[in-house]
Amino acid sequence: MEYDISVTGIIKKDNKFLIVKRSINSKHFPNKWTVPGGKIEVLDYINKKSDNEGQWYEILEKALRREILEETNIEIFNIKYLTNIVFIKSENKHSLVISFHCECDNLDNIKLSNELSDYKLVTLKEAKKYDLIEGIYNELKMVNKNG
Repeated sequence: MEYDISVTGIIKKDNKFLIVKRSINSKHFPNKWTVPGGKIEVLDYINKKSDNEGQWYEILEKALRREILEETNIEIFNIKYLTNIVFIKSENKHSLVISFHCECDNLDNIKLSNELSDYKLVTLKEAKKYDLIEGIYNELKMVNKNG
C-alpha cells in the first residue's frame, strides 16, 4: 500500500475564506474549488539541517508554507492543526490529507500558479455556492466555529 501525504491550509481573514479553483488539467478534482495546499516532498527536509540525527521537526508546517507560497504568493503564519482525512485514489494508493487553519497578513497580492485557475474570498454562506471538493465545506465550518 502506498500513501501520498498532503497538507492544506484554510485561510480566513476578515470573515472571508480563501478558496482556489484547480486547473482543468489537474489529475485529481479538475475544475473543483478547494483550499491551497499540496503534497509533502522529500525536498521539504532531506537537504536541510536535521533537528536530531536524521530527524526533522515541523515538516508539515514547512511544507504547507512552501505550497501556499508556490500556489498563491501568500506567506502564512500561526499554523494550527484542524483535522485529517484519508481517501482512496486507487486499489494500491491512498491519500492522507492533513488540514490546518492559518493566518496571513493580507490577501492583496495573490498570484496563482499554473495549477490553479481562479480564486475567491468568500463567506461561509457564499462558499456553499461553489463546486467544492467534498469535505472542504465541513472544514470551513470547523474554522468558522472555532473563530
